[in-house]
Amino acid sequence: MMKRTSTILALIWFAVVALACNLSSPPPPTVVPSLTDTPQPTIAVATSVPPTQPQQAAVNVPSASADVRSLLAQVDSDRLMIHVDALERMVTRHVNSPDNGTTGVAAAYRYVRRQFEEISSQSAGRFSVIDHTFTLEWEGVTTSQKNVVGYLQGDAIGGGVIVLAAHYDSITRNPADAIYNAPGANDDGSGMAALIEIGRILARRPHHASIMLVAFAAEEIGRAGSIEFVKWLRDRNVTVDSMINMDIIGSQTGPNGEIDANHLRLFSAGPEDSLSRQLARSIYWIDFNVSPEMQILVQDAEDRQGRYGDHMSFSDAGFPAVRFIESLEDTVRQHTPQDVIGDVQASYLLRSTQAILAAMTILADGLPPPQNIVLRDNGTPKRTLVWEPVPGASGYLIGLRAPGSNIINNQFPWPSNSVDWEGFTPSQLAAVVISTIDSNGMMGPPSREYVIR
Repeated sequence: MMKRTSTILALIWFAVVALACNLSSPPPPTVVPSLTDTPQPTIAVATSVPPTQPQQAAVNVPSASADVRSLLAQVDSDRLMIHVDALERMVTRHVNSPDNGTTGVAAAYRYVRRQFEEISSQSAGRFSVIDHTFTLEWEGVTTSQKNVVGYLQGDAIGGGVIVLAAHYDSITRNPADAIYNAPGANDDGSGMAALIEIGRILARRPHHASIMLVAFAAEEIGRAGSIEFVKWLRDRNVTVDSMINMDIIGSQTGPNGEIDANHLRLFSAGPEDSLSRQLARSIYWIDFNVSPEMQILVQDAEDRQGRYGDHMSFSDAGFPAVRFIESLEDTVRQHTPQDVIGDVQASYLLRSTQAILAAMTILADGLPPPQNIVLRDNGTPKRTLVWEPVPGASGYLIGLRAPGSNIINNQFPWPSNSVDWEGFTPSQLAAVVISTIDSNGMMGPPSREYVIR
């Protein structure tokens, strides 16, 4: 097993190599930007839209292409609910729960491992499965816990590493009680169901980026599983470019009967310009363009007050990381026998899963973002934004973030790697991001933010 693990990690490391090419700056086009507003920010207040709303640039505007739509259509709500039901039936998944064959955390591990192995068997050799085992001491009991890791090797040099994760353990309000009912259907059976289903779909085809799908153990007791896993990665010099945590994503109902079927919250560590917050804004922008049915609410916090999730283990280590969670959270049910499948809505979990799959698809498969973005003063009110051209690009999508905003507020397509515009000023913009558009009109992952000064 160690030999196999070393081989996989070596492949990850060689995949994380930066792209390099020559900076090119052709004369700017004569057309000027035509802005498109994205929805209003959910936390911060946007300033006014930058000036000038002229003619459309001649470029294929990104859309939810047939390829992306086809992938999202493969998400099966019945499969999702089968996984939630299977995990709930294990009574409790407490880290110290006894192994009774079909109940307890060991049974949950075996279920997840079988699902990953089935995905592997249908992946034409693309999907490898390993266990990351660690020793845990909790409430005077020493156990061996296992994170289950599925790995898809990317085919692009410099494609990066993306981690998609959920946790399979559960707990009661009494953290020491290893036998009381803790069905954990929503927390986090919903996230686990999405992880397995997204893995099934992603494993059917190659990807530019390397993808690790991780089912974490021991999240409920201080995120012990993800902390140990991050140590394991760092000991092997593996860099994670994006980590997406799915934890409680299955219910549209709140504690007082409220219903919100159209939103997911997205948490990330600040400050405003941190890599994690930039990742959250990038995912918001991606889903706005390719999967608008579920709207993303970018939160100005790492998690809910006094709460935590496995994404924090990654952001603590300096890796960009975010957490998806439903918009209306019924804390009365959490960590009690009432967290059952009856409060997991198949339609909501389906659309949550599709929104996350859409973001994963763009991050893992889109053309790489431009590098070496610079803004040049011309001695006139207009300034020139220029970047390295990306091979295979049919154009670019430029996203604009207003000062004080948590989201990308406006965007415009552009046909080349240089644009003159009077709107590139710090009074109007905090930062810009750029995505490459391919020949099918699909956007790629956004660049890191270029701060306007």
